[in-house]
Amino acid sequence: MNKQKKHIGIRLNPNDAALHFKYQHIAKYEGRTGNGHILYLIRKDIERFEKEHGEIKLPPGLAD
Repeated sequence: MNKQKKHIGIRLNPNDAALHFKYQHIAKYEGRTGNGHILYLIRKDIERFEKEHGEIKLPPGLAD
């Protein structure tokens, strides 16, 4: 398995300042960094999706 960290970038429009502030507020309130909260949300979304549609099968070598 490739052990290098993966990078996901997200761009917010200048008019998304309130969205960014509120997101950071929630992350801090729940004891997470902004990055940690994004990972939490991704994991929760995958969990929800797999409950509804079944497990997403990983390609060989990625499941290690």
